[in-house]
Amino acid sequence: MAITQFPLKLVGRRMLAPSVAHLSFVRADGEPLDFIPGQFLQVHFQYADGTAAKRSYSLATIHDHAMGPGDAVEIAVSYVAGGAATALFEGLEEGGLVDASGPYGRFCLMPTDANRRYLLIATGTGVTPYRAMLPLLERQIAERELKVVLLQGARTPAELLYGDEFRAFADRHPQHFRFIACLSRELPASSPSQPLHPDVRHGYVQQFLAEFAPRPDDDIAYLCGNPNMVDACFEALKGHGLAVPQIRREKYVSSGVAKR
Repeated sequence: MAITQFPLKLVGRRMLAPSVAHLSFVRADGEPLDFIPGQFLQVHFQYADGTAAKRSYSLATIHDHAMGPGDAVEIAVSYVAGGAATALFEGLEEGGLVDASGPYGRFCLMPTDANRRYLLIATGTGVTPYRAMLPLLERQIAERELKVVLLQGARTPAELLYGDEFRAFADRHPQHFRFIACLSRELPASSPSQPLHPDVRHGYVQQFLAEFAPRPDDDIAYLCGNPNMVDACFEALKGHGLAVPQIRREKYVSSGVAKR
């Protein structure tokens, strides 16, 4: 079956981190892009020699209603020196067009889930789908007292993508949502009058997984990001007794593009 492509028009850009951009598009054909949080788009382009190429990007759109024709389509893009997709996006002016297809993927919250807690684990742009899931998580918190732990890994505070949004969500739902920032190289500045937040850790996400006592009777885990992290957490979760169907995975290569 042929993949149907559609045009996206760039309407906004802001930097999330020194090398990661949050890009906002609308469909230039006037159609809506309805999707399930956790799904991804593919952006289609050509290399300099004319060879067709594509890259996959999880949708970051806060999805709390049926999508309309003018609603933003948001993705996070890592800029990598010499990367073909980086050249495409860095050179794209507001109003410029890219071709895309989708949505695709099953890295989504399942309506049949009856777990008591989600463990959401990510590094880098792998945290993007969790941003899109926030309205669904908020609904489940209200409806069935769901608990959620989000462990996000980054090197420095400046690379903690959407960290302010996740912290604000945790502050609104202190009994049900914890946001654990795991920083491997640099911690935020602190002082006696402004101490380090108690949910900041120094190290890698896989080092702190056991702290939250994964339980096969209660938990479903999502892993998204660096393949080494995903593999390490997958084995650790199995060691805590979680069955493979309780561990949902998506790996990202260094460019921030999902491997599926």
